[in-house]
Amino acid sequence: MSKIRIHHRTIYHYRYAVNLRPHRLMLRPRESPDLRLLSHEVSITPQAQVSWAIDVFGNAVATAVFSDMTNVLTVDSVALVDLTAAAWPVFAIAASALTFPFRYSDEEWTDLGALTARQYADPSQQLQRWAQGFVASNSTDTLSLLKDISAGVSSSISYQSREAEGTQTPTQTLDRGRGSCRDFAVLFAEAVRSLGFGARIVSGYLFNPDQILLGSQDQGSTHAWVEVFVPGAGWITFDPTNRSMGGANLIPVAVTRDIAQSVPVAGSFVGASDAFISMDVEVEVSA
Repeated sequence: MSKIRIHHRTIYHYRYAVNLRPHRLMLRPRESPDLRLLSHEVSITPQAQVSWAIDVFGNAVATAVFSDMTNVLTVDSVALVDLTAAAWPVFAIAASALTFPFRYSDEEWTDLGALTARQYADPSQQLQRWAQGFVASNSTDTLSLLKDISAGVSSSISYQSREAEGTQTPTQTLDRGRGSCRDFAVLFAEAVRSLGFGARIVSGYLFNPDQILLGSQDQGSTHAWVEVFVPGAGWITFDPTNRSMGGANLIPVAVTRDIAQSVPVAGSFVGASDAFISMDVEVEVSA
């Protein structure tokens, strides 16, 4: 059992005072059997009217509406969670899905829908061939296959921290041989989707108290990983950046079909085209 505090601060600097359009915030940790949200508070300067909603994926999304002009926008999110995920989880996979290939039930297939569809073009089948290379035979252990693909991402691709926004396509990551945790997650999700699995991208925080995990220079940081749906077991967590399985050290905030849907703070402003100066992000994850 670990009580973990997450402080996530985002600061936008503008050269002149601007009118802020509504901003979308995805900062509230997702509760699960492995994670209990003890408290969460969002503070915004300048003052904003904040309303909450649940999106199509079940994520808590806040909308901040502003009335005052400003040259600095600060969004502070402070959460306290109780994380109890096992370091070595055991999954009760349905007998019908123990080996790959298997078939989702009609209901599962309908509900998974777009989460089984690939989000990036692969005209030369480069990604398809790469993923298929992990399938040893027509009867492959399902969990071993998924673990092999996750490990294959980190063994084929060098981790490179990248503060710039955006994500590489899977083929760009394969060609370049390097990427951030976002690129690792997208590559893994698209690889397993190419084999018929339902997968969703997860964004949140990495708790790294011993500072031995990739994706964090300190005790924690924002992070991205993947969940794959396997009948019987449900959604299984894979962090290809660290070759890990299960939710230990991971604090989810949002699950989405596409990683672009899970930006922590998103919005725009009305003002001079050269008004924007910079955005600073500070994240502290501590016990």
